Amino acid sequence: MRWDHLAENPATARDAALFGAEAVTTRTFDTPEFQGMTFHEIRARSIVNRVPGASRMPFEWTVNPYRGCTHACVYCFARRTHSYLDLDTGHDFDSQIVVKVNAPELLRRQLASPRWRGEHIAMGTNVDCYQRAEGRYRLMPGIIAALRDHANPFSILTKGTLILRDLDLIRQAAEVTEVGISVSVGFTDQELWRTVEPGTPAPERRLDIVRAFADHGIDCGVLMAPVLPFLSDHPDRLRDTVRAIAASGATSVTPLVLHLRPGAREWYMAWLERHHPHLVRRYERLYTEGAYAPKWYQRQVTRQVHELAEEFGMGPRRAGLPRRLAPPEPAPAEQAPDTAPTQLTLL
Repeated sequence: MRWDHLAENPATARDAALFGAEAVTTRTFDTPEFQGMTFHEIRARSIVNRVPGASRMPFEWTVNPYRGCTHACVYCFARRTHSYLDLDTGHDFDSQIVVKVNAPELLRRQLASPRWRGEHIAMGTNVDCYQRAEGRYRLMPGIIAALRDHANPFSILTKGTLILRDLDLIRQAAEVTEVGISVSVGFTDQELWRTVEPGTPAPERRLDIVRAFADHGIDCGVLMAPVLPFLSDHPDRLRDTVRAIAASGATSVTPLVLHLRPGAREWYMAWLERHHPHLVRRYERLYTEGAYAPKWYQRQVTRQVHELAEEFGMGPRRAGLPRRLAPPEPAPAEQAPDTAPTQLTLL
């Protein structure tokens, strides 16, 4: 491990200006899973962020303990946020990770503020809070514990199997507040996964998350995102993906067609030129109006996925819809508590 601190290395003063923090510790680790990556540890001033009013997101508040993401998904819409840090939206986004090391304590303090009204908090909506770095920094257990202790509703969207480490904590939180869990699986094609999502667990491993939560009485939806035009949108591929999602025990599937915002668009199109050059012109035509595919195309994909979901017996709920676990009912007086079966039911 190598690390620098402002007090010992003036060169890191650039980081202080870059991240707007009084002190930044920059670390690199020698272990193979972090090779080529740099972590900028900062003490954030706030951790609960309001979503801009113009956003399409169905929530108002988010918590993001990291900036940048080692999942390295070439299509990630959050890439543009790295440009605000004078970092590029391509390789730097994948390898220069900002870690808000005080996120758990800061969140606990903000939740205790009399100004906070206990509103729903979404996580994993910008970059994945269960990316590889979380295995070392372990910020999420403290974050979930704070939300649990304040009975504050929350949701998590992830591609990371590391969420299973915190399953017991999430279950405890679900006993006192509304919790929504969603896993992102846009396709099950192995070759496509290896090139477009190189830092993520395989799709089948992500569906194991759904199975594990179902086994513990917690519903888990799947955000089928992104559906990649001309790559994962063929009816046979959609069928394969929805069939696998249904087999995992997911309560719902919500398709989302790829959108290409500035920052992500350039990186994705460069990847497309390398791997599927014959599709470049088709993408330029499909996304000629901006970041989103045409409405007719989005509706077509959504209709196909919903029809397949119905065919495979999946319910109509939206992915990640928050729900609360009812606490176990007390054992009848005539039955010894240690022999009474414990059942959790979903409200």
